Amino acid sequence: MKAPIDWLKDYVDINVSPKEFADAMTMSGSKVEGIEVQGEDITKVVVGKILTIEKHPDADKLQVTKVDVGSEVIQIVTGAQNISVGDYIPVALVGSTLPGDKKISKGKLRGIESYGMMCSIEELGLTSEDYPDAPEDGIYILPKEEELGKDIKEVFGLNHKVIEFEITSNRPDCLSIIGLAREAAVTLKTEFKKPVIDLKEEGDDAAQYISVEVKDTELCPRFAARVVKDVKIGPSPKWMRDRLKAAGVRPINNIVDITNYVMLEYGQPMHAYDIKDIKGNKIVVRRAHEGETIKTLDDQDREIDSSMLVIADEERAIGVAGVMGGANSEIKEDTSTIVFEAANFNGTSVRLTAKKLGMRTEASGRFEKGLDAENVEAAINRAVELVEELGIGTVCKGLIDCYAKKKEPRTINLRVEKINDFLGTNIPKEEMIGILKALEFKVDENNMTVKVPSFREDVEREADIAEEIARFYGYNNIEATLLSGKAATLGRKTHKQIIEDLIKETMIACGLSEAFTYSFTSPKVFDKLNLPMDSELRKAIVISNPLGEDYSIMRTTTIPDMLGVISTNYNRRIEEARLFEMSRVYIPQSLPLNELPHEKPVLTLGMYGKLDFYDLKGVAEELFARLGIKDYEISPEKDNAIFHPGRTASLSIDGEYAGIIGEIHPDVAEKFECPERTYIGVIEIEVLVKKASMKCQYTALPKFPAVTRDIAMLVKDEVMVKQIEDVIKQRAGKILESIKLFDVYKGKQVSEGMKSVAYSITFRASDRTLTDEDVGKAMTKILDGLKRNLGAELR
Repeated sequence: MKAPIDWLKDYVDINVSPKEFADAMTMSGSKVEGIEVQGEDITKVVVGKILTIEKHPDADKLQVTKVDVGSEVIQIVTGAQNISVGDYIPVALVGSTLPGDKKISKGKLRGIESYGMMCSIEELGLTSEDYPDAPEDGIYILPKEEELGKDIKEVFGLNHKVIEFEITSNRPDCLSIIGLAREAAVTLKTEFKKPVIDLKEEGDDAAQYISVEVKDTELCPRFAARVVKDVKIGPSPKWMRDRLKAAGVRPINNIVDITNYVMLEYGQPMHAYDIKDIKGNKIVVRRAHEGETIKTLDDQDREIDSSMLVIADEERAIGVAGVMGGANSEIKEDTSTIVFEAANFNGTSVRLTAKKLGMRTEASGRFEKGLDAENVEAAINRAVELVEELGIGTVCKGLIDCYAKKKEPRTINLRVEKINDFLGTNIPKEEMIGILKALEFKVDENNMTVKVPSFREDVEREADIAEEIARFYGYNNIEATLLSGKAATLGRKTHKQIIEDLIKETMIACGLSEAFTYSFTSPKVFDKLNLPMDSELRKAIVISNPLGEDYSIMRTTTIPDMLGVISTNYNRRIEEARLFEMSRVYIPQSLPLNELPHEKPVLTLGMYGKLDFYDLKGVAEELFARLGIKDYEISPEKDNAIFHPGRTASLSIDGEYAGIIGEIHPDVAEKFECPERTYIGVIEIEVLVKKASMKCQYTALPKFPAVTRDIAMLVKDEVMVKQIEDVIKQRAGKILESIKLFDVYKGKQVSEGMKSVAYSITFRASDRTLTDEDVGKAMTKILDGLKRNLGAELR
């Protein structure tokens, strides 16, 4: 919001410099983006009058002129061809500066001295859009006689000092000169000069010219109209044009300029209609018909629908409510009677309409933030007051006002002690009340309650009242203090958070990179995973407003997402990848949903490249070791359609299912465009959290030597290594220290259907040196157990 300081001074005394004013406003909560001093790069440019023009003796395209600049007559050589004797023009004197760091000095053109330069609009940093009467290539001729020697910045209205504010979405009242002036008055501790409107209303009754019907009071709580006849369309006075330009709005004509002027001054968007274009002399505020079209003021044909509110006459739409008027009722040069409209529209409706039509405007930007319905009457009365002030029409008697339901002001308790405790201050009650009254809050000092003004919808509770007091008391006046209260408690992470951190640390330590995927997925992935039709994983939650079919359900498994990441990397020629993701799957209790689903956290591992199943298994075992989980089993898994039946294992901890690891089935890998050897693991974090133990027990270094025995045996192919190790652990007794598999052999010297397995077994006692007899007894038990339980034969 650009606010010229001269305009603000209509409503508040500003007796400090622009810099001091900007700093004070920022400290009180109205953030200043910048200070613009218009024309500050233009110096010593004045009004001059051409007295004579003579042809240059040595140049066909140059002219030698005498120009009166008030204090003297100077000679200027120019190539301009659009000048005449008697013209009033902008003259840059010797030593002057122009936009673009251009400096003017005395010079000679073909031997003739020149003491300045005549200026075009562009050389003054202006545009033909601002001054449509300016020639495309030539000196700007002032439209009327001006005082010679007068600073050109005064002539062009370039002497404004403008403050640009960043207005937050919760303060639409500050998108106006009056709103900012109110804030400035309280900030500077001076008086806010509330505007007073004085109307003559010398015309007929407005009801004779127009009627209004609001069919949707939910989207249009208030609609007001006023009629002005005998309108004289023309340019606005200079002071109005200058203010509009300083605030960043291009002047058009007096009627349109009045609507823009009031929008900037009061923060209430307005529109004016040519009454002869309103069929049936009736305005109807309704929802658009399906398939209805309207040509807006920007000459674009737009299709509108029933979700949009329009201003219409008895036959067709003449404006899109809160966004833009229609070209079929715009103000023209021959317009003689107009209808001013000021209304309050539903902010959400305006925002959605503007977004659908792709035409966000100054008006829609204000309406979508939620404007004050009480401001409508004052704004429209100000507009017709300006009509009377400028003498460009006769205002008809009466305001046509359709106001469905006036909103009652919000009442909030004012507890001085509570607010001081909240702010850590000791502000007197009288000062609090003074601040609130200055902001136009109504304070009942008997009951200590506050009525919030209608333009402050952002103030909803006592904490908001405290904020208002704090920002005008001065944040810089609130002393910094340490926290006080009951005994402080030491913050720490929960057991779950600690375990999750350890999981992530372990994965990174194992060389895995973290991946992040969406929780939404496509129902097509279930077929790509070869899942049977009765699989529980197919029972997914359908999203009611999906981004598209590919993101239309909540995932019940993370495997497709990890395969998608692997596929992306593989197809971009990444030779090897090791990935992990800590995320959630969403398991419904029942469908359709009648209660929240179970959001189950899972750890997903994904690998491909120069590795095999045992690399994946090693990561899982390292994770268990890091979490202090010892009683786990890794068992063959052959019944999962997603995985290779001979290279997959299920994980369990203390007999509870904990996940699955293995090679993806070749058919599934092909469907996802992954390498044929792709490895995936899914481990349930809830089980890890429950079974993890952070207790560490340290033992002294061994005092006695270890004894190692190697053993090689023949067993059937289907005997698993874990079965062998379980028997060794069971039969070896307490002196067993470790078991290490060092060879598995199948070949000519081993019978068909058999394999040779070799282990290194280490024994140690903590209280003595083991004898051959001790170790021999243990080995005898081990061999006996292997033969009985697994049919093993010693090699």
